[in-house]
Amino acid sequence: MHPLTSDDIRASFINASKREAALAASAARLDGVAWERLDIFGWTDPKNPLVTSVVIPVDDVPVGILLRTSTTKPKKTMCALCEDIIAVDNVRLFAARLAGAPGRQGNTVGTLLHTDLSCSAHVRRAPNTMEGKADPEGFIARRIGVLHSNAERFARRVMGE
Repeated sequence: MHPLTSDDIRASFINASKREAALAASAARLDGVAWERLDIFGWTDPKNPLVTSVVIPVDDVPVGILLRTSTTKPKKTMCALCEDIIAVDNVRLFAARLAGAPGRQGNTVGTLLHTDLSCSAHVRRAPNTMEGKADPEGFIARRIGVLHSNAERFARRVMGE
């Protein structure tokens, strides 16, 4: 992922008001981010843990999405972005308001995500014996590709494409 500034993040939001985008961007911690090891960049607002933001590259352009979650306990289920079958703890349903007029009318899409948006780390873990131990680099490369594809597909759904 290309390094982002607060201004880049603020300008990237497609389903947030200017005020919401400014608040979300100010909550992002950019110091020490290992951009080269990230496929998506996400964070939870420390003042409001029900609000999470994620920036997903779509055609090499950052697309920021404001997400909301419920107070329900995280489930043991697979994340829709990284599809990791090992890290199934701390996955929640997140809802994103659609971009533009449909979002202003209250339309949303939902997806299951790790609460800490740690998908980039999960796809880079070494495979276990059942997953592809014979070709670990190929396994990791395929998982990174799946994350990119799923994340972009989700962003495009929010964009209304």
